[in-house]
Amino acid sequence: MEIVTMVLSLLGGIALFLFGMSLMGDGLKSVAGNKLEAFLYKMTNTSLKGVALGAGVTSVIQSSSATTVMVIGFVNSGMMKLRQAIGIIMGANIGTSITGWILCLSYVGGSSGIASLFSTATITTLFAFIGICLKTFGKRTTHKNVGNIMLGFAILMTGMQQMSGAVSPLRTNETFISMLTMFSNPIMGILVGILFTAVLQSASAAIGILQALSMTGSLTFAAAFPITLGVGIGAACPVLISALSANKNGKRTAIEYLLNDVFGMIIWSILFYGANAFIHFTFVNMVMTPVTIALMNTVLRSGAILVLFWFIPQIEKLLMVFIKDSPEDLEEQADFDLLEERLIPYPALAIAQCHRVMNGMAKKVRNNVNRAMNLINEFRPEKYEKVGRKEKLIDKYEARLGSYLMQLTKQALNTEQTRQASLYLHTISDFERIGDHAADIAKMSKSINENRMEMSEAAMDELNLVMEAVRESMNMTYHAYLEDDLVLARRVSPLGIVIRGLCDEMKLRHVERLSQGNCGLEEGTVFNDLLNSLNRIATHCASSMVALIKIREKDTDIHIHDSKVYAIEGDDYKTTLAEYQEKYDLGQRKGRIVSMEDDQVE
Repeated sequence: MEIVTMVLSLLGGIALFLFGMSLMGDGLKSVAGNKLEAFLYKMTNTSLKGVALGAGVTSVIQSSSATTVMVIGFVNSGMMKLRQAIGIIMGANIGTSITGWILCLSYVGGSSGIASLFSTATITTLFAFIGICLKTFGKRTTHKNVGNIMLGFAILMTGMQQMSGAVSPLRTNETFISMLTMFSNPIMGILVGILFTAVLQSASAAIGILQALSMTGSLTFAAAFPITLGVGIGAACPVLISALSANKNGKRTAIEYLLNDVFGMIIWSILFYGANAFIHFTFVNMVMTPVTIALMNTVLRSGAILVLFWFIPQIEKLLMVFIKDSPEDLEEQADFDLLEERLIPYPALAIAQCHRVMNGMAKKVRNNVNRAMNLINEFRPEKYEKVGRKEKLIDKYEARLGSYLMQLTKQALNTEQTRQASLYLHTISDFERIGDHAADIAKMSKSINENRMEMSEAAMDELNLVMEAVRESMNMTYHAYLEDDLVLARRVSPLGIVIRGLCDEMKLRHVERLSQGNCGLEEGTVFNDLLNSLNRIATHCASSMVALIKIREKDTDIHIHDSKVYAIEGDDYKTTLAEYQEKYDLGQRKGRIVSMEDDQVE
């Protein structure tokens, strides 16, 4: 029965740990926004700065796992590059050894518990108290978000404490303790260290227990050395758990934490045991004390990082081998690589690069709209998750392009270049908003699936008709932008007018179905929300095409007002409008179910 209680408590600690990590990460992004990326890049633009930052942060929060979890969040959201993260994690490996020195204060003669001021419980309580005060009494949103960060950190640390507390009975178990002292065999000692720390979920806790055991006078260097080597590897367990739902770069970051300690173990095992085979060190049988354990832990970690620091580029390549990029991932990275800062002093080249990246953004947006609309007729969890991932990528496109274009506007631009930069900023905003509406459609599809809603046959026919029109509008927008086709661009606005009219008429028809009891109120609300999102997609398509057309015009207002999106311009406009009114006439035909593949162009 005790084992069941221990397992349940351990699982509860893991749940708190993951929730705290999520809450803290969301709070950080809400507070910092796009400024955090620039700050982190500036603070970690060299590997040496990254190591120093990682060591400093970990020394303060006394948890390399917590530091690494935060870094995984930054890498996962695209705010930090993998190489920058490697330096920080190396520093975290050094910083976590500081806890051992703090714990030594408890063993100083005459100490009255000074170390308790630096304990995890004290820090967690302080963060939780300040966090709840900010969240409850804070007047500004920023204050509340900071409160969420502190509460998230407190919950994360509470989870780690609960994980350790769940297995605390093992600390006084004679069989368990004997495992630490009997295995002077290097391989067995390393395995004991790995398993011991994997169960405790904390390298600092494992080192602290070793320090406590050293007070018995039975722990020798021969036993403590391999166990300490294994402790670092075992501490990677919570980090690897936190990366289960991360993207590829997030998973690579978690593996980097493990690699540091694996390489450290290999390096020190070869150096020490190889030398000891010939020299026979006299201190092997030395009885360890809390101070010597803290010193050994610091030397082992710092020495390994001192060697690995010079191989950061090679470690990055190794991580890329472990988790390979798909062709799609490589395509996305190639897009962002085009935004080369060295081209900013040459506006003509920089603007051309922006256009190429925007082509990639347009493709991602078009594909995500198709994915989201496909979910209405056939909901698939994996496709829903993909819509969410691609929406974050689209936001990343907007952030990168927006930042690049803003830097470009600080240069000496001629009138034409100024117009292009301004209209590009407008267009990426349209593309990003289309992505947002696609994500909204996906969420509504999920709600329909989870709540087992059933739309009437008439409602589904109408939705499929307007979705067919939106697909055509989205495809024309994509091709017009990709091929710089102004003729195609001019067809988007009249189709947008037709889609707006369709949505308005469908809402009236749905009100009639509601009044006749042919459709439920909940389904009716979702139906209207879907129409609103589809209509807004068509509006932003038209707006982006107006921008494309205006780029070719001289001496024109570079600002695009909503009232100008659907302005009637000549007989061609009226002819195209009549064509689409006939094609998408509700009175003559029913909508067809058109499901498209993610990367289907037409």
